Amino acid sequence: MEKLDIISLIPLMILAGASVVIMLMIAVKRNHQFTVIFSLLAFAASLISLGQLSSVLPRQIQSMMLFDEYALYFMVLLLISALIITILSYDYIKQFNENKEEYYILLFLGTLGAGILVVANHFATFFLGLELLSVSLYVMIAYLRQRDVSVEAGAKYLVLAAASSAFLLFGMALVYSQAGTMFFPELGNYLLKFQETTDIMMLGFAMMFVGISFKLALVPFHMWTPDVYQGSPVPVTGFIATVSKGGIFAVLFRFFAELNLYTFPNIMMLFMIIAIASMFTGNFLALLQKNVKRILAYSSIAHFGYLLIAFIAGKQLGLEAASFYLLAYFVTILGAFGIVSLISDREKDMDNVTDYRGLFWRQPWLAVIFSGMLLSLAGIPLTAGFVGKFYIALAGVEAGELALVIILAVNSVIGLYYYLRIMVMMFSPVAGPEVAINKTLYRTSMSSLAILSLLFVALLWFGVFPQSVIDFIRMVVVL
Repeated sequence: MEKLDIISLIPLMILAGASVVIMLMIAVKRNHQFTVIFSLLAFAASLISLGQLSSVLPRQIQSMMLFDEYALYFMVLLLISALIITILSYDYIKQFNENKEEYYILLFLGTLGAGILVVANHFATFFLGLELLSVSLYVMIAYLRQRDVSVEAGAKYLVLAAASSAFLLFGMALVYSQAGTMFFPELGNYLLKFQETTDIMMLGFAMMFVGISFKLALVPFHMWTPDVYQGSPVPVTGFIATVSKGGIFAVLFRFFAELNLYTFPNIMMLFMIIAIASMFTGNFLALLQKNVKRILAYSSIAHFGYLLIAFIAGKQLGLEAASFYLLAYFVTILGAFGIVSLISDREKDMDNVTDYRGLFWRQPWLAVIFSGMLLSLAGIPLTAGFVGKFYIALAGVEAGELALVIILAVNSVIGLYYYLRIMVMMFSPVAGPEVAINKTLYRTSMSSLAILSLLFVALLWFGVFPQSVIDFIRMVVVL
């Protein structure tokens, strides 16, 4: 391995090394606050090391990993998200009596798995990154063992994720049996040479897409999402919605681009059907929910249906639209789950819609931030979510997918109802002894409030002045 290869791997090596260091720290002496400080420094070091990595791009390592501007963008996005989740996790996890430090080991390993996915250029690294991410999530979801709902969510995710991994692995085996290679560019050359796929290869691709669709919670492989979102600790839910799904979507886009699968109409028609089903299913089921975490779970199904429009559109504009939308979605969903995390206590998460009655009259700044996040999810102008949806619509129109763009607009109107329902509850007067939130003193934390305020500012900045971000994405996100 050459020196430049080692430089390229430094961000991932820091994540891996940090998890080992925390294990050694726990063996010597437990200290939650020190563990969090070390975790923040390690994530920051990994993020800073990407600056040195930019000077050696693009860099292919042993046909297994490809470090380029595309990977750099998504790694920055994932590391910043993980750093924010660490800050939010501290205030949430410190309420519990024991086993707080191990949580951060899992956070590093999960982020490492997502980082490997971003640079994966081979089936081996694709599967390795996915399994490292999934195994970390098994434990993180069920981390609060004293809550039955968390253990149940962890067990459900364990069984279903294992089944989806089996589909993915068997699909890879079928594709390899026909092409004789697991390297993405060589697979692309194989398909270009023969201009068609055999039935076995098509079956292999179909099985791979089943596994990937499960991880992204796309219809009809979405059934696990509301239960897992509801049962997970709130910061873990934020991790699943951002770092986990972001890493998988990044490798999916690279896989399609390298293999040029956009030229196969049957495959694209399948994804078109999945996109439409995800948008309608996610939004209609969210209308029936009274639990905020379940609402955001079904909302995430719809949002990744929106993302598939940019994915189907393909080309450079589709890639740019998907990259900006993921950025806007990360900012928004981290802010939303950050609010839920901050007002929850060790007894239960404040995730019922009625728990938010009168939030504005008790903590007006939290209510304003949460309202901004909900409006962004709904795609209201002056928010990052609106620009993201507009960008996706533009990519869809350019690709001639006008029907998908109309469906996106219709679903955005449907989604507005359940977002506004939460907002109305926050600005409603507090009344009646049945409202649990009346007797709850909100926890306040300067670190969490500061990071939530920054997310709110970013939300408005990307919504009002998006051009600088768009120009940056246009410059670096190229496949």
